[in-house]
Amino acid sequence: MLKRKALRNKCRTAARVTAAVALSGAAAAAHAQSSVTLYGLIDTAVRYTTHADTAGDSKVQLSNGGLSESNWGMLGSEDLGGGNRAVFQLENRFFPNSGMSDPGYPFFNTAYVGLVSPNFGRLTMGRQTNPLADAVLKTFVTSPWLPTVYQFRPEVAMAEGVWSSNMVKYIARWRDVTVDLSYSFGGQAGAFGAGSQIGASLTYIPAFPLKLAAGYLDTRDAVNSSAHFKAWTAGGSYTFADTTASFGWAMNRQDQGFVGNYPNGPFSAPQLTALKFNTFSEREMFFGGISHQFGNNTHVAANMWRTLQDGKNQSGDGNATQFQLLADYNLSRATDVYIEGDYAMYRGGLVGAQLQGFVGLSAAAKTTQLGVMAGLRHMF
Repeated sequence: MLKRKALRNKCRTAARVTAAVALSGAAAAAHAQSSVTLYGLIDTAVRYTTHADTAGDSKVQLSNGGLSESNWGMLGSEDLGGGNRAVFQLENRFFPNSGMSDPGYPFFNTAYVGLVSPNFGRLTMGRQTNPLADAVLKTFVTSPWLPTVYQFRPEVAMAEGVWSSNMVKYIARWRDVTVDLSYSFGGQAGAFGAGSQIGASLTYIPAFPLKLAAGYLDTRDAVNSSAHFKAWTAGGSYTFADTTASFGWAMNRQDQGFVGNYPNGPFSAPQLTALKFNTFSEREMFFGGISHQFGNNTHVAANMWRTLQDGKNQSGDGNATQFQLLADYNLSRATDVYIEGDYAMYRGGLVGAQLQGFVGLSAAAKTTQLGVMAGLRHMF
């Protein structure tokens, strides 16, 4: 009897030790847990556009993107314990009709690594969206259910290329308020500020359906470092039932000596000249829209943009008015079909300027332009 009891005690002790070792191993595995997620989006459409060249000809094409820019990427996260994480993101943007990477962007248009803390906020370093673009995308962007619009989201043109290279960005949140701060290095020996960019934004997103935000960017020319390109934005949105109304304002202002020699922006100086992006001293845009969701599968939206421009020379003065209607239907959680129509009127220095929102030469060669497209998008 005593021998049996001793044997049972030994077995219980061994079981406890085994369980303790297993639990400690599980805890260590949980502490070191990491994940990498592959994601992407493929969007293509057949698009008809009037006045697509200086002769006034129309064009039918399989467009490089439709309501969204096609992309693929990887998101990574590693648990460092105590709620702290290491994070990274890589993302490429490509043309689905040719398979080529979008030549307007680097191969990895987003590429950053950083640390996230529940107490101290988020710090990331690399190529990433600037604080002004963050403010718009989080709060008052048009057609808010959509990923980045490729063919027609004109407010994107007011965000200095949306992405900035060589950037250190810090994000802190307190209750309903989020603050973004950034600095992009110019990287020039003997001229610390030349080609650099600073940015800041403030967003207010409470539990109820009001969203408000404001943002600011200041970029210094890499050659003439005393010349600045500054951008401001402010706006908000309100959601009631299944309808969202939004309104935004954005201002771009360039010093006379700014010619676009900055390493952190999306274009070289010759490209900016071709886009008429460095021909203005001030460009101001007012925009807004209404979107509505019918049931679980259908979104519709109506949007409008009004842009006023003062040129560095009188020939650069101009204005533009743009309208858009679109409908988007989900065939499944990952796949949807859509139709879209847009109409624009350009005057003076904004004829041929890049105001559609995508990276590339302007599609508008005349004072008016009509565009219609039907497309298919799949996300994974």
